[in-house]
Amino acid sequence: MQATVKAHFNKQTKDSKKELIQFYVKGEDEKKPELNKLTREVVELEIEGVEQKLTCEFNKTTKDSKKTILDFIVKGDASAENTFTFYKRAGSDVTLKIVESQMSMEDFKDEELNDGVEYQIGQDGTAIVSPNQMTLDDMAEEEENDAPQTSEKEEESDDPFAVNMNDDELLD
Repeated sequence: MQATVKAHFNKQTKDSKKELIQFYVKGEDEKKPELNKLTREVVELEIEGVEQKLTCEFNKTTKDSKKTILDFIVKGDASAENTFTFYKRAGSDVTLKIVESQMSMEDFKDEELNDGVEYQIGQDGTAIVSPNQMTLDDMAEEEENDAPQTSEKEEESDDPFAVNMNDDELLD
């Protein structure tokens, strides 16, 4: 299902938890039944003249005597690179295409979760981390193993023109 409406791109706001995009629809387009059917669904937003699409939750539709307000919650941080071109259109009239996504609401919510360290809370209130979780010590050790190896005879010098040579390579 999809709906195409002429709308005013009212605002785009972002806080630490979510990004919200809001459009005002006026006239005949606000009476389209598709808008009600798509509300509370995961949709893809397209603005005529903008190449990128945004995957959003069509959060709510609010009607008053003058207009219908469409609120969308943009999916996670992945949207940052795509929303820049949408920001440029804020404050102007646009042709908005709302297309129902193949993604379910559960998939949408799962993708919003931060892929941080998995843990459980013990009865004493301490965090129990998986034994497979990499530690900072593991990270430092891995970096050491990846660093180029030098022999004992090689010395480091602050002189950028210095040449490291073994004893048997010295000239007479």
